[in-house]
Amino acid sequence: MTTAWLLAPAGGLLIGLSATLLLWLNGRVAGISGILNGVLFPHGGDVAWRAAFLLGLIVAAGLYMTLVPGAPQPRVDFPRAGLVVAGVLVGFGTRMGNGCTSGHGVCGIGRLSVRSLAAVATFMATAIATTFVVRHVIGGGA
Repeated sequence: MTTAWLLAPAGGLLIGLSATLLLWLNGRVAGISGILNGVLFPHGGDVAWRAAFLLGLIVAAGLYMTLVPGAPQPRVDFPRAGLVVAGVLVGFGTRMGNGCTSGHGVCGIGRLSVRSLAAVATFMATAIATTFVVRHVIGGGA
């Protein structure tokens, strides 16, 4: 019997634990777009913990891909221009929504925020519609 299915709940547990610890120990919400924004546009000597948090995300993902046999690897068959446009659109959307999926989905819903519930419902509906259009209308993606 394979235990690969355990990776998703284990990852979710680690994300929830890290968000909880950041809130309890630092009084900060683990919204990645806000954390990145604070590194790119620093104010009030608040950069060190933000940079450490982001570095930890990158290092942990790299270790996972290196050390776990069969771990998913990044796709390389996407056009770079499309990735840049997608990144800009995501950044624009997180600014419009006052947060990203980690801030609203992990932290906001955990705090029973109605605004975060509405934001996550919007994120999910948009992702579902976009996936449908890309895969079935335009015919791209796998």
